[in-house]
Amino acid sequence: MIKRIVMMAVALCAAFALSAVVLAQEPPVNVGERHGNMRAAQELIRQAWQKVTEAQQDNHYNLGGHAGRAKELLTQASEEIKLSAEAANHER
Repeated sequence: MIKRIVMMAVALCAAFALSAVVLAQEPPVNVGERHGNMRAAQELIRQAWQKVTEAQQDNHYNLGGHAGRAKELLTQASEEIKLSAEAANHER
């Protein structure tokens, strides 16, 4: 019984660690040159992500969770840009 509880705790910790790594990755620039403005927007999003990360480090990650939320929204914006470029590809 104790062994089972320990194994479940280890699995749960591993799942949390993996999700933290996945969420901590900066947004990709994955729009092709065909959509130059959209690609440029993704590059600016990546730069903003990096600046937020620098601000977090400078402030010892003491920003009330707002910087983390900003990074989530930047990731979401990057994904929406990718989806818009894909939609434009289907319209042509």
